[in-house]
Amino acid sequence: MDLSFWTLAYYSRSWERALRELEASENSTSCLISSITDPETANFIFCWPIYREGEAVHVQNSIIFLDGLEEEFNPQEPWRYVEARSLVDEDGNQISEWSTTISEVRRFRESIGGQ
Repeated sequence: MDLSFWTLAYYSRSWERALRELEASENSTSCLISSITDPETANFIFCWPIYREGEAVHVQNSIIFLDGLEEEFNPQEPWRYVEARSLVDEDGNQISEWSTTISEVRRFRESIGGQ
């Protein structure tokens, strides 16, 4: 986790917003930024896309390549830049994914300070 652009407190606030976004709808996509440097000078951002399907939540590891975006990256809404969930990559390899429930996500969000 790079701390040159965001502090730990800012990562925490960003994650809380992203998890609330996930909780807002039974079928939603969100994103936790796991490491960010200044988007004005960075080439990419490390993140964990999160896909909710009812009670099921799936988490993947990914990179957002900033030069491939059609608009300027807004770190306040990283979920806008997450691709649709896929189980295989462009080479046909299975994408590593972790699964949990929205109840566990809510419990985690509450533990980091969001009520």
